[in-house]
Amino acid sequence: MEPVYTPVIGVAKALIAAMNWQVKITGAEHIPATGPAVLASNHIGYLDFIFIGFGALDRDRLVRFAAKKEVFDHKVSGPLMRGMKHIAVDRFGGADATVKASVEALRRGELIGMFPEATISRSFVPAAAKTGAARMALEASAPLIPTVVWGTQRILTKDRPRNLQRGVAIDVRYGPAIQPEAGEDPTEVTKRLMDAIGVLLEQAQREYPQQPAGDDDRWWLPAHLGGTAPTVDEAERLAAADRDERRARRQAQG
Repeated sequence: MEPVYTPVIGVAKALIAAMNWQVKITGAEHIPATGPAVLASNHIGYLDFIFIGFGALDRDRLVRFAAKKEVFDHKVSGPLMRGMKHIAVDRFGGADATVKASVEALRRGELIGMFPEATISRSFVPAAAKTGAARMALEASAPLIPTVVWGTQRILTKDRPRNLQRGVAIDVRYGPAIQPEAGEDPTEVTKRLMDAIGVLLEQAQREYPQQPAGDDDRWWLPAHLGGTAPTVDEAERLAAADRDERRARRQAQG
């Protein structure tokens, strides 16, 4: 029982039930019942963390997510994030502090949730990943759990209005643990991780039970599956523009 996290879980469960979202959890047995692990997931929508954490409840575990600092700075979400003991990520120079805080939590036996891409992929295809998740796992001698969500982009994602459609299917998958070896190159560990995420994602996409309602509804499918989402190259250009805008805003704020 945690004074902030437990009520938030109740709200999330009530929302899922009220919206009749069809959540399918696969592979939760790969999450250790006790002790540390890093759940490293693809990132396609703003609600990904809700469903990744929801799946971990099958193992009676709470996930502490590494999330962008801006969420912690918000007057509403900030107190909630701190109360749930999530970890702030400063995307402009604070990576080492994030890794350090996450390693400390792992050594206390916590589950850490990470999005190695560090931002939502507009193409819905995993983008190039940063090495933070691998570094955490290496320093804490903790397993990496490849994790995938699919369908969450239909509810709330970048550049799209929120969708209050009932009955949306959400697929959450956890893969077999990757145990990095001491001294292993974080870049190589990250490649192994993202390869595993790619395999899980292909399975989730192939087995997804719902299809677009028509041509106007193909936006949530990646281009290589016949959808109208931005291509990988287009998504990267948009992400680069986002980074430039955030950097300029940060500099203007001093």
